[in-house]
Amino acid sequence: MTNHCCPAMTSRVDVRCDQHDDLFACPDALIGFSAKIQEYVLIIHDGGTSSITIDFCPWCGRRLPESQREQWFDELERRGIDPWEDEVPAEFQDDTWLTALRQE
Repeated sequence: MTNHCCPAMTSRVDVRCDQHDDLFACPDALIGFSAKIQEYVLIIHDGGTSSITIDFCPWCGRRLPESQREQWFDELERRGIDPWEDEVPAEFQDDTWLTALRQE
């Protein structure tokens, strides 16, 4: 479970819609968060999955954690895993890999 910067961010990231299975299809979903790469995005409702990475919270103004996207890909490559071709291990589906890496 990720602790977000403020209650407003938490409520926006945790939006659950009973009409849309896909976050990008729901007009009430404004913010996306990827736990596995610690990345926050503004959702662009253009009918696809477009988004823009954000560095600061739109509600409280705090700096958001640095994206771990590059480190995620680097760690998979170090293990010989191609995320486009191979099955990605379960610990890389959320922030488990990052927690384990920080404890080394």
